[in-house]
Amino acid sequence: MSPIQHEGNLYIALHDHLGLAKGMVLVPHFMAPLLELCDGTRDMGALRTAFELRTGIPLSVAALEKAVSQLDEALFLEGERFARACDAAREEFRSFAARPPALAGGGYPDDPDDLANMIQEYLAGGTDGGSIIGDGQVRGLISPHIDFQRGGPVYAQVWSKAAQTIQEIELAIVFGTDHLGGHDVFTLTRQNYSTPWGALPTDADIVDSLADAIGREAAFRDELHHKNEHSIELAMVWLHYLLGDRVCRMVPVLCGSFEQFILGSDDPIRDGRIAAATDLLQEVVQSRRTLVVAAADLAHMGPAFGDGFSIDADRRAEITAADEKLITAMCSADADGFFAEVRNERNRRRICGLAPIYMAMSVLDGARGDSSGYMHCPADAINASLVSICGVILT
Repeated sequence: MSPIQHEGNLYIALHDHLGLAKGMVLVPHFMAPLLELCDGTRDMGALRTAFELRTGIPLSVAALEKAVSQLDEALFLEGERFARACDAAREEFRSFAARPPALAGGGYPDDPDDLANMIQEYLAGGTDGGSIIGDGQVRGLISPHIDFQRGGPVYAQVWSKAAQTIQEIELAIVFGTDHLGGHDVFTLTRQNYSTPWGALPTDADIVDSLADAIGREAAFRDELHHKNEHSIELAMVWLHYLLGDRVCRMVPVLCGSFEQFILGSDDPIRDGRIAAATDLLQEVVQSRRTLVVAAADLAHMGPAFGDGFSIDADRRAEITAADEKLITAMCSADADGFFAEVRNERNRRRICGLAPIYMAMSVLDGARGDSSGYMHCPADAINASLVSICGVILT
């Protein structure tokens, strides 16, 4: 949702990141409370009553019916129409030979040569002079998933150190943040992933085994989220570039929110789905040369994310200090310690890479890490908000 002015009036613009709705829908600002009230607990009569109690504005039966009908037709209400549209879109997605890159031509060049040149420029200007780690010692890495324009130097620093290992791997397991949320802690797909250089094949056998371990219905319920999610895609671009003509199989895993664990008392590993996924993937990484990737950003702070303050020098220092604690836990591959740090601050800094980082460290239990890059990236036009990112190599 976003507020916009249109012909002198204020509206709430609804955007559909799944791409089911054709264009955006404008809701008059005074009717915005109706959206919150449409939570599935009220019939039309109760909606009218609740809206008037909330706003003091009487809404006619005809006006309410028109509004609800328009939201339904535009696919912004959960129901039969929306379910049919989801089913159709999911089947279309599965029918593709591979998932088309959603950001090519926008977030990065869609021409293979132009994209290669862009990455080469980042590698030439963004590496920190550290040595490339060889002999297959690199087992995983924590990479940003912010756009390349802002995070390119950190991408270059962390991925360059895995370049030699990537020439030897048979499999890449990529955990990415599901920014659309979803119902479950993991969302899988059997789809191959494309970049401008072609398709990287998904290991359907491992995906199916993982689905059996966590529950098939839950595993694929939000599969459509893979269609436009950028977190895995941006990691795949760097992986594919460094693979060159080699082919390795991959397992793309979107990770949902860990809020239930932050607000509760249980640790994530006590969740049956997380424990089952961790056990299975630990067996996988022991059986073949595997790179485990967490495509994950860190803090999101400032007015752009709902904070009532701008990020000044003192707050930047506080964010850096808090991030350093998280990076120390990452370098120890201490999944429990990393999660404890986020829980202790009630995730007030919005660590959107929490779940992917936790899973990568859990799967690579016993690894050790080396920090490889850290940045504050601007998140609004006046530099009052920021996203922090880091790179970590796990050996």
